[in-house]
Amino acid sequence: MTDLSTQPLDELTLDEAARPKALPVPEATEVHRYQGQQLAQIHSHHLREMAQIGAILTRIEAGDAPPEHLRQIVLSLDMAENFQAFGSLCGRECHVLKFHHDIESADMFPRLEAAGGGRFGAVVAKLMAEHEVVHELIVRLARAAEALADSPTEANFILAGMTFRKLEAVVRSHFRYEETELEEAIGYYLGSI
Repeated sequence: MTDLSTQPLDELTLDEAARPKALPVPEATEVHRYQGQQLAQIHSHHLREMAQIGAILTRIEAGDAPPEHLRQIVLSLDMAENFQAFGSLCGRECHVLKFHHDIESADMFPRLEAAGGGRFGAVVAKLMAEHEVVHELIVRLARAAEALADSPTEANFILAGMTFRKLEAVVRSHFRYEETELEEAIGYYLGSI
């Protein structure tokens, strides 16, 4: 694993131009592609959660009252309490995303690589490298969220918000790449996830 802990936040990138393309799976059918789309459905859930956190972040930044369906999450207009609520939500999402990537790295990617006879080695290696970037951002967001929960200052809120936005952008790009390149392979070689 590469040590990314000293890289500035804006330098934690995925190098999208270096992403290899997966070899096509000519034997894959529409049923296989449908099975492979299960990954996109799982990702969609994570992205909806992140979008909700992003909406809360935007409202807190603007000083707006939360919409009715978010009142139970952002309990008051007191900025310290709002900062703490945002930090707690970020911390929770950090744990969920880490768990998702741990499953992919420890189970799905090795099974896919073995079943495909190494055909997807370059794509899997790139996805694993991207997981390192995502993991570093998760670690940083977890720390920022903890600092925000402990000390709900504007400076801690700004850092948590910047880190969250970076993580969200990286995760969206990573998910899109993973879904596109592995859809056929997941369905054909694994059947489902």
